[in-house]
Amino acid sequence: MPIYIFKNPKTEEYKEIVQTMNEEHIYIDEFGLQWQRVFTIPNASIDTKEDAWNHNQFVEKTGKMKGTVGDVLDYSAELSSKRAESNGGEDPVKRQAFNDYEKKVGKKHISDRKKTIETSRIKVDLD
Repeated sequence: MPIYIFKNPKTEEYKEIVQTMNEEHIYIDEFGLQWQRVFTIPNASIDTKEDAWNHNQFVEKTGKMKGTVGDVLDYSAELSSKRAESNGGEDPVKRQAFNDYEKKVGKKHISDRKKTIETSRIKVDLD
Protein backbone atom coordinates (compact mmCIF):
# COMPACT_ATOMS: atom_id res chain seq x y z
CA MET A 1 0.00 0.00 0.00
CA PRO A 2 1.27 3.47 -0.83
CA ILE A 3 2.44 5.93 1.79
CA TYR A 4 1.10 9.48 1.57
CA ILE A 5 2.66 12.47 3.34
CA PHE A 6 0.58 15.14 5.04
CA LYS A 7 1.63 18.45 6.66
CA ASN A 8 -0.04 20.13 9.61
CA PRO A 9 -0.79 23.69 8.42
CA LYS A 10 -0.33 25.12 11.93
CA THR A 11 2.72 23.32 13.34
CA GLU A 12 4.51 22.39 10.08
CA GLU A 13 4.64 18.79 11.38
CA TYR A 14 4.75 16.00 8.78
CA LYS A 15 3.05 12.62 9.05
CA GLU A 16 3.20 9.56 6.76
CA ILE A 17 -0.13 7.81 6.34
CA VAL A 18 -0.68 4.46 4.62
CA GLN A 19 -3.76 4.53 2.38
CA THR A 20 -5.03 2.49 -0.52
CA MET A 21 -4.90 4.07 -3.95
CA ASN A 22 -8.71 4.14 -4.13
CA GLU A 23 -9.19 6.08 -0.88
CA GLU A 24 -9.68 9.82 -0.87
CA HIS A 25 -6.27 11.16 0.13
CA ILE A 26 -7.10 13.39 3.04
CA TYR A 27 -6.05 13.24 6.67
CA ILE A 28 -8.02 14.74 9.54
CA ASP A 29 -6.40 14.53 12.97
CA GLU A 30 -8.14 13.89 16.30
CA PHE A 31 -8.84 17.64 16.72
CA GLY A 32 -10.71 17.84 13.40
CA LEU A 33 -7.92 19.68 11.58
CA GLN A 34 -7.46 18.68 7.95
CA TRP A 35 -3.78 18.35 7.04
CA GLN A 36 -2.40 19.37 3.65
CA ARG A 37 -1.21 16.63 1.35
CA VAL A 38 2.46 16.90 0.30
CA PHE A 39 3.28 15.82 -3.24
CA THR A 40 6.76 14.38 -3.76
CA ILE A 41 8.78 13.06 -6.66
CA PRO A 42 8.52 9.24 -6.87
CA ASN A 43 11.60 7.34 -5.71
CA ALA A 44 11.39 4.65 -8.35
CA SER A 45 14.66 3.36 -9.69
CA ILE A 46 14.84 1.41 -12.90
CA ASP A 47 17.77 -0.59 -14.27
CA THR A 48 20.03 0.35 -11.39
CA LYS A 49 21.76 -3.00 -11.07
CA GLU A 50 23.36 -4.40 -14.19
CA ASP A 51 24.24 -8.07 -14.35
CA ALA A 52 26.86 -8.60 -17.05
CA TRP A 53 25.97 -12.30 -17.18
CA ASN A 54 22.21 -11.85 -17.71
CA HIS A 55 21.34 -12.22 -21.41
CA ASN A 56 17.67 -11.32 -20.91
CA GLN A 57 18.55 -8.09 -19.12
CA PHE A 58 20.83 -7.09 -22.02
CA VAL A 59 18.08 -7.74 -24.59
CA GLU A 60 15.52 -5.84 -22.50
CA LYS A 61 17.77 -2.81 -21.98
CA THR A 62 19.00 -2.55 -25.56
CA GLY A 63 15.41 -2.85 -26.79
CA LYS A 64 14.57 0.31 -24.83
CA MET A 65 17.74 2.22 -25.76
CA LYS A 66 17.41 5.43 -27.66
CA GLY A 67 20.52 5.78 -29.74
CA THR A 68 22.56 4.16 -32.45
CA VAL A 69 23.85 0.68 -33.13
CA GLY A 70 27.22 1.99 -31.99
CA ASP A 71 25.71 2.73 -28.56
CA VAL A 72 24.53 -0.89 -28.30
CA LEU A 73 27.97 -2.14 -29.34
CA ASP A 74 29.63 0.10 -26.75
CA TYR A 75 27.29 -1.22 -24.05
CA SER A 76 28.03 -4.79 -25.16
CA ALA A 77 31.79 -4.14 -24.96
CA GLU A 78 31.36 -2.66 -21.48
CA LEU A 79 29.54 -5.78 -20.26
CA SER A 80 32.17 -7.97 -21.92
CA SER A 81 34.95 -6.21 -20.02
CA LYS A 82 33.01 -6.69 -16.74
CA ARG A 83 32.67 -10.42 -17.46
CA ALA A 84 36.39 -10.60 -18.30
CA GLU A 85 37.31 -8.89 -15.01
CA SER A 86 35.33 -11.41 -13.00
CA ASN A 87 36.68 -14.37 -14.96
CA GLY A 88 40.43 -13.95 -14.96
CA GLY A 89 40.88 -11.65 -17.94
CA GLU A 90 38.85 -13.40 -20.65
CA ASP A 91 35.15 -13.11 -21.35
CA PRO A 92 33.77 -16.68 -21.67
CA VAL A 93 30.73 -15.49 -23.65
CA LYS A 94 33.01 -13.82 -26.20
CA ARG A 95 35.32 -16.86 -26.29
CA GLN A 96 32.34 -19.14 -26.96
CA ALA A 97 31.17 -16.87 -29.80
CA PHE A 98 34.66 -16.95 -31.35
CA ASN A 99 34.81 -20.75 -31.05
CA ASP A 100 31.36 -21.11 -32.63
CA TYR A 101 32.39 -18.82 -35.47
CA GLU A 102 35.56 -20.82 -36.10
CA LYS A 103 33.61 -24.10 -36.21
CA LYS A 104 31.03 -22.65 -38.60
CA VAL A 105 33.31 -20.71 -40.97
CA GLY A 106 36.53 -22.70 -40.69
CA LYS A 107 38.81 -19.82 -39.73
CA LYS A 108 39.26 -17.53 -36.75
CA HIS A 109 37.11 -14.46 -36.29
CA ILE A 110 38.95 -11.28 -37.30
CA SER A 111 38.77 -9.98 -33.71
CA ASP A 112 40.30 -13.24 -32.43
CA ARG A 113 43.31 -13.19 -34.75
CA LYS A 114 46.67 -11.91 -33.65
CA LYS A 115 47.07 -8.44 -35.03
CA THR A 116 50.31 -7.86 -36.90
CA ILE A 117 51.48 -4.99 -39.04
CA GLU A 118 54.20 -6.03 -41.48
CA THR A 119 56.12 -4.05 -44.06
CA SER A 120 59.23 -4.94 -46.00
CA ARG A 121 61.36 -3.50 -43.20
CA ILE A 122 59.49 -4.19 -39.95
CA LYS A 123 56.98 -6.53 -38.34
CA VAL A 124 54.98 -5.34 -35.28
CA ASP A 125 52.64 -7.46 -33.14
CA LEU A 126 49.84 -5.33 -31.72
CA ASP A 127 48.77 -7.72 -28.97
